[in-house]
Amino acid sequence: MQKPVTDMMEHMSRTNQQLARILDSERHVVVRLSEVVKALPDHNPDFGGAPGILESTQALTQSIVAYLNSLANLEETIAAQLTFVVRELNEGDESE
Repeated sequence: MQKPVTDMMEHMSRTNQQLARILDSERHVVVRLSEVVKALPDHNPDFGGAPGILESTQALTQSIVAYLNSLANLEETIAAQLTFVVRELNEGDESE
């Protein structure tokens, strides 16, 4: 019984590492977009008028929201996995 649990935990560990790499990549994109926005001039910018500014702002906001949603999904996944692991460990302790 211990071998399948150990194999499952190793698989979950590798999965979490890959999820963390994806989130790190998304974080870099959001940081770069924020740096671009910060570099924009405060006075008299020419971005195609108000519609252009609104479109760019919406795209940036969507990127940030997508990143935060990814973080929330990762947190939920890790919590679910830890619940499973703790349950298995407790059952193993009770049977010994």
